[in-house]
Amino acid sequence: MSNIAFIGLGNMGGPMALNLIKAGHALRVFDLSPAALEAARAAGATVAASPAEAVQGAQTAISMLPASRHVESLYLGTDGLLAQIAPGTLVIDCSTIAPASSRKVAEAAQARGIVFIDAPVSGGTAGAAAGTLTFIVGGEAGALERARPCLSAMGKNIFHAGGSGAGQVAKIANNMLLAIHMAGTAEALALGVANGLDPKVLSEIMVKSSGRNWSLELYNPWPGVQDHAPASRGYQGGFGSSLMLKDLGLAAEASIASGSPIPLGELARNLYGLHSHAAGALDFSSIVQLYRKPV
Repeated sequence: MSNIAFIGLGNMGGPMALNLIKAGHALRVFDLSPAALEAARAAGATVAASPAEAVQGAQTAISMLPASRHVESLYLGTDGLLAQIAPGTLVIDCSTIAPASSRKVAEAAQARGIVFIDAPVSGGTAGAAAGTLTFIVGGEAGALERARPCLSAMGKNIFHAGGSGAGQVAKIANNMLLAIHMAGTAEALALGVANGLDPKVLSEIMVKSSGRNWSLELYNPWPGVQDHAPASRGYQGGFGSSLMLKDLGLAAEASIASGSPIPLGELARNLYGLHSHAAGALDFSSIVQLYRKPV
């Protein structure tokens, strides 16, 4: 087992860190939230006063942060963590960020003899808590093998997408599709309910029919259909609508860079842009509120 620095204990990072502790790894953690730090301390982690303190003596450093600017700020520059981390250390960034930002950090890490992989995740907060996440990795194959014991403690599926930044490209494509089928699922359910159907019955029908999809089956956006879904707890926790909007913005950037048309992705981005003005902190399945008739 190894000494791990873990930075970023939000809705995803917190449960991921707890699973590493359960697997026997020694964790030193940092987050801006005192409550998150206290929860990690109670589970057996050592709390650091700063990111720089967290990485001292660590064999592996893991980060789970909201956006590209946070990752670049954490690692780059004269005060960045790459200047504090010992050569040979493995760095795993699980944030979902722009592929260009990930490659920028990877190149800076390589120049200092530090091993870096991008390893964004899929599976949501339930997967983070259960240790069943999917990791989508970009970087050298040998680096992935070094990371595999840590990743296996937090996830069930590990894919090597390609070189640096490839994990981010795959994750962005996946989340664009997720936004599209969540918006479509919400629209279909709202149509059925507006015409007198029970949303639970309609969901059961569609799950066994050609409209079946992950959002409908495992993350239903209609309140009361699935007890475990964020929709049944006021859309609290989960994956925020503002974060989905951020990921759709990354898809738009990738589309422009490669000249790839994404008309449905852009439509989903517009829908989440409209929705996030009022409900950015709510889980992304709350997009159904755009379609529901006022009660």
